[in-house]
Amino acid sequence: MTIMRWKPIQELEMLQRDFDRLADVLIPNTMVLTAKPKVNFVPPAEMTRTEEAIDLRLEIPGLENEDFEIEATEESITIKGERKEENKTEKEGTTKSEFHYGKFNRTISLPVLVDNASITAQYRNGILQIVLPLVQAQKQKVVKVAVE
Repeated sequence: MTIMRWKPIQELEMLQRDFDRLADVLIPNTMVLTAKPKVNFVPPAEMTRTEEAIDLRLEIPGLENEDFEIEATEESITIKGERKEENKTEKEGTTKSEFHYGKFNRTISLPVLVDNASITAQYRNGILQIVLPLVQAQKQKVVKVAVE
């Protein structure tokens, strides 16, 4: 049996490498100085349902109205776009950017059927607001039921 000398520093370095690899898998947007994000971003969304419509808001700053492509069915909505990186050249120093650039594509399943012919969208102050009117049959109507 061979006796090996325990090297705690070497084991800690191996553990650090393992954690770094795990973080790269679990958190793909981890960025190093001057590195590009490894995955495109997914804009955060907020959905509110009323009796008449679904109000969907997405936080996507830094775009123009023409940068969006929105497609909707009665059951889902897909928002696509691209946030282009500003090309800046700096002579000295390093730049660390936590901004998200690149294409994004988000499909959101809707909890009820919507009238996809009457959807409206508005982009203001970095918030894309989409109003999805409910299909007439999906609107909650109060009906009195007679008991016999």
